[in-house]
Amino acid sequence: MTEATTPGSKPSHVVVIGAGWAGWGAAKTLCEAGVRVTLMDGLADPTGIKPLTSHSGKPFEAGTRGFWKDYPNINALTSELGLGSIFTEFTTSAFWSPEGLEATAPVFGDAPFLPSPLGQAFATLNNFKRLPVQDRLSIAGLLYAMLDLNRSDRVYRNYDAIDALTLFRQLRISDRMIDEFLRPILLVGLFKPPEELSAAVTMELLYYYALAHQDSFDVRWIKSKSIAEHVFAPLSKRLCSEHQLQVLGGTLATRLNLSDDIHTICSVETCSVTTANVGVIEDVDAVVLAVGAKGMGALMAQSPQCAALVPELVRAGTLGSIDVVSIRLWLDRYVPVADPANVFSRFTALKGAGATFFMLDQLQRDAEQALWADQSPQGSVVASDFYNASAIADLSDEEIVACLMQDLLPMAQPGFRSAQVVDQEVRRYRGSVSLFSPGSFSKRPPLETSLASVVCAGDWVRMGEKEHGAKGLCQERAYVCGLEAGNSLLRRGIVRGFGLPGNRLHPVIPIRSDEPQVLLGRALNKLVMDPLEACGIRLPWLAA
Repeated sequence: MTEATTPGSKPSHVVVIGAGWAGWGAAKTLCEAGVRVTLMDGLADPTGIKPLTSHSGKPFEAGTRGFWKDYPNINALTSELGLGSIFTEFTTSAFWSPEGLEATAPVFGDAPFLPSPLGQAFATLNNFKRLPVQDRLSIAGLLYAMLDLNRSDRVYRNYDAIDALTLFRQLRISDRMIDEFLRPILLVGLFKPPEELSAAVTMELLYYYALAHQDSFDVRWIKSKSIAEHVFAPLSKRLCSEHQLQVLGGTLATRLNLSDDIHTICSVETCSVTTANVGVIEDVDAVVLAVGAKGMGALMAQSPQCAALVPELVRAGTLGSIDVVSIRLWLDRYVPVADPANVFSRFTALKGAGATFFMLDQLQRDAEQALWADQSPQGSVVASDFYNASAIADLSDEEIVACLMQDLLPMAQPGFRSAQVVDQEVRRYRGSVSLFSPGSFSKRPPLETSLASVVCAGDWVRMGEKEHGAKGLCQERAYVCGLEAGNSLLRRGIVRGFGLPGNRLHPVIPIRSDEPQVLLGRALNKLVMDPLEACGIRLPWLAA
C-alpha cells in the first residue's frame, strides 16, 4: 500500500496562480494525478462558463488567437474533451501597408509538398505583390543562422545577446525584406520590432511557425464563441466535478508564505479584485506560478522570504512586457474582405504598433447571431488587436476606433469608408505580454526553481531538459509548459495524489520531427564550426 493510499493520508494541495493555457495545463496534470488543486486568477470567471462580454452584453475576447498546424497537445485536449469541430478550416492571411496589399499567405498544405524551405518558396512565388525576388532570396543567410542556433548552449546565448535587427543586417538581408516582411511578421508574432527582440527567440519563432515544414504557417481559428467558452469551460467542469478542483475568480495572489523551516511554501495570501478583501489559503504544499513578468515582479516584491530563496524569480520580474489593445466593432453593413485574417504594418497611424484585424462574421459565419447577442445582425463584426501598443493605448476609445475606420481598414477594403460603427468595445491590457528582449534568456524564469515547491509555467519559461518544439508567444508552448510544471512536482515527489498507485504523469506530445535536410545541415555545421571555434575562428556576427 502506497503512502497516497494509506488510511488517514490525504492528497497534497497545490495552488496554481494564473488561469491561462499554462495554468489550466498545470491544473489538469495535477488534478488527474489525484492532487488537490486551487486555481486562481484576476478574471471574474476564469473558467469561461460565464463568457466575457462587452459593456452592451455582446461577446468579447481579449486578443484573437490562431491555432497553428503544430499544436498537437491542444489538439489532443480538444479530442479528449469531445469538443468536435470547434475550429475553422485553415485560412489565408493578407498583409497590408500604406501602398496596399503586400502579400498573401496561402494555405500551404494545399500546395504540392516539397522539402522546406522550397515548399514555402514555391507556394508563395506569386503571392508577394511588391517585394522583388532578389530581396526574398536575401533571407538565405538567416536560414544558415537557424542551423547554427542550437549548436551549443553557449552559442544559443550568444545569439540571444544580440538583437534581431543587428543579426539581419550582419547577414546582409535587404532593407526591403526587413521592413516589408520581417518587421511586420515580428510585430504581430513577438509583438516588438526586430531591434528590440532577441535574435535567438526571433529565429526560433520564424523556424517553428514558418520554416520547419511547408505547412507550419497554416492557421485556423475558433469558429464560434471564444477559446475560454469552447475549451476552458468543459475542462473546468470536468476537473471540478471529477477531481474537486477549486477555482477562485477575481482573486489575486499577494504573498507566498514559507513554512518554519523555510524550505516549502505553506500558505498563499490573496486579495479580491472587486472588494479588496484579503484572505489566506492554508495547507499549501506547492505553487505553480503561471504568471507573466508583471505579475511575477509584484508577487516577489510582496514575498521577501520567498524572494530571498529564489533570486531567479526576482530577476524574471524585472523583464519587460508589452502593452496590447483589443477592439471589437459591430458595423451597420457587411463589408466583403477577401481574407478573414489580416495584418497592418508601416502605417503612421499605428504609432509603432503592429496590428491585426479579423472578419468575425466570416470566421464565425454559422454562429453570426451569437456575435450580436440579443440583437438582430446588421453587418460585419471586426476584431482588431494592436501590439507594442503603448502609444495607441494612450488614445481615447473614439480616437482608436477612428484610426481603424478612417486610416487602416479602408486600405484593405474601401467599403469600410461608408460603414458606420453601431457598437464598439476597446480594452487595454498594459504589460500583458512577455518581451523577449536581447539578453533576456538568462533572466527568464526556469520551470524548476531554487525552491523545490515552486515551479513556473508559461510561454516565457525556460523548460530545460523538458524543452518543447513549440516556441515564442504560443498557446501550445504555454499549455505544454503547464503540463510539464505539474509533471515536475509529481516526478520529484514534491506532491502526491490520493487513491492512485503512484504519481501519474501527463503525456506530452512532441511536435513533428525536423526534416532530414535540416538535421543534416545542423550536423555538418557542428562538424565544421566546433573545430574552427576551438582555433579561435568565429562567425562574424558572433565574434564580439
